[in-house]
Amino acid sequence: MTVDFPLPPNLPEPVDDGAADHLRGIEMPDLQLQSPADRLVDLSRLGKSRTVICCYPMTGIPGTALPEGWDAIPGARRCTPQTCGFRHHHKELTSLNARVFGLSTQSTEYQFEMATRLKLPFEILSDARYELCDALRLPTFSVEETRLVKRITLIVLDDRIEHVFYPVFPPDSSVELWQGNR
Repeated sequence: MTVDFPLPPNLPEPVDDGAADHLRGIEMPDLQLQSPADRLVDLSRLGKSRTVICCYPMTGIPGTALPEGWDAIPGARRCTPQTCGFRHHHKELTSLNARVFGLSTQSTEYQFEMATRLKLPFEILSDARYELCDALRLPTFSVEETRLVKRITLIVLDDRIEHVFYPVFPPDSSVELWQGNR
């Protein structure tokens, strides 16, 4: 069964603030990030195949309130539909020899709940210590004293960022943007 996640009306659209302009061509840093599968992923050794890293602010937990004013933050809302888009297209992406990772600054425990609930066929990486955010100077924002990564999709080839999609709007278009630009 497919669950539909329609965008709420009047969702504020993020604007390109130039915060990702420096990323194309940058080599991935020598660091490892944890996944809820209890595995460390070495981002400097992603290899020769394309890797899609779908970065998003946070996913909510059903029955738990989102941060105050969440819907008014441009680009914050609708992380679950974005993630589900990659889930729905995962077979197609792997048939193109592309690997997929999700990434947020949430803890692996938080991500484990979401990955299990959504039955994700790919790993979610935790940048809870902001190692990747800081190494690449990824665009971030703060809400309720929590730093979150802005929605951005990185396409990595030969351990370098080949292409950047930023800002991504609507959120569930992230996978289609990549498919149209490969």
